[in-house]
Amino acid sequence: MQYYIEEHNRYAEITGYQSITFEKTEAFLKTHRKQTTQQTEIQFFDAQLIASAQHLYFAVLNALQAFQNKTNISKSPAMETMLYASAERQIQKAIDRLGIKPQTKTLAIVIIDKDAKHIDDLLRTLTKYIGTEPDETVLEMTKEKETKIHQTFQITDTELETIADNKAETRDLVIERVALLASQL
Repeated sequence: MQYYIEEHNRYAEITGYQSITFEKTEAFLKTHRKQTTQQTEIQFFDAQLIASAQHLYFAVLNALQAFQNKTNISKSPAMETMLYASAERQIQKAIDRLGIKPQTKTLAIVIIDKDAKHIDDLLRTLTKYIGTEPDETVLEMTKEKETKIHQTFQITDTELETIADNKAETRDLVIERVALLASQL
């Protein structure tokens, strides 16, 4: 799904892919970083650890805000989005937490650009390269994902006991951690 973030004059595509191969995805990312314009940013995440499209949307908002306020930790909005999505201040810890790994089978992706057409073109290229169509269902919460997310983001039973709808609230607790990172800077 593509969002327009008016206050930053940027578009953000947030989608996912199923049945990916790590080698193809990693090769695309290495090739892409050399070929894109300075204004196009792309970041890959292990979709099994993404609580929803909103999780990534708020990470993008916080990353763009950090650049606007000159409080960014990293040199690129893509990596800053990884930091916020992971709720980590250290780049390597963020990558270890949410980055793609050889065993990754579902991919979440964020593309940020001022031009929606650049995003559409890059998404078509990625889709062709990895050989499967975008599938936003990988961003939806499942029971399996929920358990992994609780472990990854250290969501406690006490936090969960205060919540009626665990799926929605797991998402909200992750987004809260994303927001807390912004308040720590």
